[in-house]
Amino acid sequence: MKPKQKLELIWIGKENRPKLEPRILLEDPAKSYHAKHRVTSADCFDNRLIFGDNLLALKALEAEFAGKVKCVFIDPPYNTGSAFTHYDDGVEHSIWLSLMRDRLEIIRRLLAEDGSLWITIDDNECHYLKVMCDEVFGRVNFVASVIWRKNYAPKSSAKHFSVDHDYVLIYAKNEDLWKPNPMPRSEKQDKAYKNPDNDYRGVWKTSDLSARNPYSLGIYSVTGPSGRVIDGPPKGRFWSISKDKLLELDAENRIWWGKGGDSIPQLKRFLTDVKQGIVPQTLWPYEEVGHTQDAKKEIVALFGEDVFATPKPEKLMKRVVEIATNPNDLVLDSFAGSGTTGAVAQKMGRRWIMIELGEHCHTHIIPRLKKVIDGEDSGGITKTVAWKGGGGFRYYRLAPSLLEKDKWGNWVINQTYNAAMLAEALCKLEGFTYAPSDSVYWQHGHSTERDFAYVTTASLSHEQLQQLSDEVGSERSLLVLCTAFRGRGDYPNITVKKIPKQVLSRCEWGHDDYSLQVENLPKAPPELGQQALFGEGEKP
Repeated sequence: MKPKQKLELIWIGKENRPKLEPRILLEDPAKSYHAKHRVTSADCFDNRLIFGDNLLALKALEAEFAGKVKCVFIDPPYNTGSAFTHYDDGVEHSIWLSLMRDRLEIIRRLLAEDGSLWITIDDNECHYLKVMCDEVFGRVNFVASVIWRKNYAPKSSAKHFSVDHDYVLIYAKNEDLWKPNPMPRSEKQDKAYKNPDNDYRGVWKTSDLSARNPYSLGIYSVTGPSGRVIDGPPKGRFWSISKDKLLELDAENRIWWGKGGDSIPQLKRFLTDVKQGIVPQTLWPYEEVGHTQDAKKEIVALFGEDVFATPKPEKLMKRVVEIATNPNDLVLDSFAGSGTTGAVAQKMGRRWIMIELGEHCHTHIIPRLKKVIDGEDSGGITKTVAWKGGGGFRYYRLAPSLLEKDKWGNWVINQTYNAAMLAEALCKLEGFTYAPSDSVYWQHGHSTERDFAYVTTASLSHEQLQQLSDEVGSERSLLVLCTAFRGRGDYPNITVKKIPKQVLSRCEWGHDDYSLQVENLPKAPPELGQQALFGEGEKP
């Protein structure tokens, strides 16, 4: 028997992968915002709003947050060919797949082992995205494809079908470790529980004691409290418990015989005995999680106009956060859009990181978050979760590329970098944690308790390097990054590298935009004329 061929999605340019520069993040305190006082002990203040290309921003987060994000929610451009105000949503199919793959690979590394990814998408790319996610996350870690009914009325202008739903693809980092939270029980579900006999154990509802499955002890007669003899279960059925068990339950007042005491016996199931939550389902009606009109109303209430083409309602995001996280968990959204993820996470006591490149990061997201923090946002889920305001966020932007070309075309250190920025950037590039010492000038970062990094723009002499070697000692090691040095290079505890020469081949320097703007993307090889295909020999 031939081994099964692995199903693989093939597209133009799949083999091309960007050599991303791990940028540092620069906080702008003027744009950061915090509540004037603590509202509750659970207030989250250290949330992050990052302005910049989201692929570079994800790479910038990797060193610090790898394995720490509990939930990633993304609402990427659907690649429908529509011209959106804030996104170019008509990127050629194969390029869209590459853009998503590059982001998903970093997202997977950012996720905690018990974390999960949630992606909203429509029919246009959903099934290609599913196969690609199977490659990145492993098919075994696919959890579910949720149907969200986003429209409450059919579109009469539709050419063939009125498309009333989107999908939410859900993947676990590790399916064995990820445990979804049960969804809260609804009032409608609890309304079925009554207490007509004033049972001290509280409200209850009845459950049938008969079944179609044959049961050797399931044929017998019983006598109800009224004296009526019930010969057996309904025709063609069997009692699901033995007579001894029924009598035992009746003695505990767990059998209901009807108000007159002469009905077919049923089991009393108390609400206190029922699991306080229900297993998440894959069909999400708009009555429970909202629809697109709800989302647009929320946007209009916040900004006075409908400025986003495809916002998501807060109730939809609330459902995701409820299932995927617990209070104080970290939520990431790298396609922040109108900022719904951060707003909902803030109201629900979760920490969050959002990334956005568009100018609406400043004109819409920041004002929205300020209203949430000040308790002035009365819409969305505010009343449902009894949000009163509080917490805050820090605003960051991506630093410019570490290297730039001078007027002669040579790569040099970017002139906007000061000493601290340079040290942090090179520590990040070399895999060191940036942690400058207050007392030891050559300790700018560390990889272990005994391995350090030192960054300087000075040209170091042999005498200076020897002095460094003596200070480091035999029990420690030091990586020295400098513009030039004169020495024999035989220091047993020091490694010396010239910058920028030693890092030129490491990254794509000066590349600031990996966004969904076609002009910023690599051209497809001219000899290939196909778009996305399944594996060789396989039919799509």
